[in-house]
Amino acid sequence: MAASEENNALFPIFILTIMALPLVPYTIVKLFSALSKKATSINCQCSVCFRSGKYRKSIFKRISNFSTYNNLTLVLLWVIMAVLVYYIKHISREIQVFEPFSILGLEAGASDSEIKKAYRRLSIQYHPDKNPDPEAHTYFVEYISKAYQALTDPVSRENFEKYGHPDGRQGLQVGIALPKFLLDINGSSGGIILLGIVGVCIILPLMIAVIYLSRSAKYTGNYVMHSTIYTYYINMKPSLAPSKVLDLFVKATEYRDIPVHRIDEEPLQKLFVLVRSELNLDLKNIKQEQAKFFKQHPGYVKTELLIQAQLTRETSELSPNMQRDLKRVLELAPRLLEELMKMTLIPRTPQGHGWLRPATGVVELSQCLVQAVPLSARKATGSSEGHAPFLQLPHFSETVVKKIARKKIRTFQDFRDMKQEERAELLTQVAGFSAAESEDVERVLEMMPSISLDISCETEGEEGIQEGDIVTFHAWVTLERGNGLIGALPHAPYFPYDKEENFWLLLADSSSNDVWISQRVNFMDEATAIIAASKAIQELKEGSGASPRDVNAAVKEAIAKVKKGSRLVMGKFQAPAEGNYNLTSYCLCDCWIGCDSKSNLKLKVLKRSRAGTRGGVSADEVPTLEDGIEEEEEEEEEGYDDYESEYSEDEENVIDTKTKGALANGSAHNKSNDSSSGGSGSEED
Repeated sequence: MAASEENNALFPIFILTIMALPLVPYTIVKLFSALSKKATSINCQCSVCFRSGKYRKSIFKRISNFSTYNNLTLVLLWVIMAVLVYYIKHISREIQVFEPFSILGLEAGASDSEIKKAYRRLSIQYHPDKNPDPEAHTYFVEYISKAYQALTDPVSRENFEKYGHPDGRQGLQVGIALPKFLLDINGSSGGIILLGIVGVCIILPLMIAVIYLSRSAKYTGNYVMHSTIYTYYINMKPSLAPSKVLDLFVKATEYRDIPVHRIDEEPLQKLFVLVRSELNLDLKNIKQEQAKFFKQHPGYVKTELLIQAQLTRETSELSPNMQRDLKRVLELAPRLLEELMKMTLIPRTPQGHGWLRPATGVVELSQCLVQAVPLSARKATGSSEGHAPFLQLPHFSETVVKKIARKKIRTFQDFRDMKQEERAELLTQVAGFSAAESEDVERVLEMMPSISLDISCETEGEEGIQEGDIVTFHAWVTLERGNGLIGALPHAPYFPYDKEENFWLLLADSSSNDVWISQRVNFMDEATAIIAASKAIQELKEGSGASPRDVNAAVKEAIAKVKKGSRLVMGKFQAPAEGNYNLTSYCLCDCWIGCDSKSNLKLKVLKRSRAGTRGGVSADEVPTLEDGIEEEEEEEEEGYDDYESEYSEDEENVIDTKTKGALANGSAHNKSNDSSSGGSGSEED
């Protein structure tokens, strides 16, 4: 009986111990990591972002940031532990070792007269004839009487003084810290243990498996529905114009399921009137086009109109319900755009190449969506590029762009290349900006990334490139900002969620619309980039037969580059048939407009020798690099009223590149945001 009561009392202590073993060290590690985080702010500090409330550190924002599943679970576990500690400390009935002297209020070794005297005193206080309280009766029978008997009986007293128990030497008793009702197999609660074992060991794993399989059958690892991926795949076309990418993007199943209520009909009609100039409609027959537009699935109609409202910044007049639906649309947009980008780059040709034109269109849509800039603003006008890059700056409008264009600021790169004093003078005197507004522009320009590329293509251990060779593509992508940050969140006051910068590095043949190599690059996670670069460089050097010393030196150099803001991209492709190939390396940002980089690589593939040997290569047969990008004939699908993509091969949009040639393999070094007017490069044998 006593052992069972002791097990009952020890059960909370057992649970407390099991919880504390993992919880305490995990909490310490989490607190240490939180305290050791750098206090450097990686978000935009301009007044427009501050007024948007996106990064405002109010008490509600702090609670929202803290209210993650991990943090809430951690707090809940600590609350349970506190309750257990309180319960253990204030337990109503404590299990004590039988101490006759303590029960009678005597010291060990008291005489028989003292024992009798103490017994009579306690009998007056607890005897049932003197005290009718049931608890007093229980205490008198189970404790006082037994203690008196143990001390007055010579054998019992000797056993107690020698072995600590009136009954003599006691054997070792082992118990388990579980409640009594769980151990009573023969009682009515015997089924609880069986149910618990079946539930924990069988039913719970089965439920988890069913939920996981049902969800994985519906969603991809990126939490995008498989039906959406299928829709994107079958509707993707190699000649898909950038202005048509939005029509495909809104066909996601997630957007189709957005509810459309009757009260939304009138607001959607009004919104259509506001954004109809941005839709791919024939404005001459607007009534027929409008009727045709609204015959689509209501979810698609609502989504496209809400996205156009985001692009044109017409969101202030939306109703609360429409505002909520817009946030849902924008919350899903980054994941859906990433999957749409993958569908453009998935191998489509017999050579395993993706498609360049729709890929650039997806990136342009992502940029405009984050910066809330209309797609039509990317269209070049006359000798000037589109004014979309300017509209992402705070306090800028089309009127401001026209004013500064009169001062021969034709391109966004011209504006960035100006000295800070000259730019401030231009904004205050010509555009009418105040000093604070001009300072906001400078803050955003300092946040904008500048990308440089260091690219090479080579065949390991061989000179020259012959058809059928496995060519290794090696690129260092380096990011620099005016404020010194590497990983940062873009200036996006109209996008309601935090959006990390992602860059897509593409090696493509623009003449054939083929993407040979593609990879996404991120500058936020430095630790992962160091591990990836170290492993890739180590494998590359060890494969080429380098000594351990050279391998360590190369790895250290790679780590230093990563810490300074570079990321390594490597890939392999099979050399095509004999001929000359004008390849272009694109580094496209999915958040900023006008911050992309590209460089040319002219690759010459030689005919494979009959005997399979790699003979010497003459000076005029080695691959060379040419600077600048030759003009490409426009291959627009007939009937498309499309704006001109900034990635088209136009002489005015080509970034000046500095290139170097190598005897064995080609390499290119390019720094973005250089002057784009008529760059003349060098070509070496």
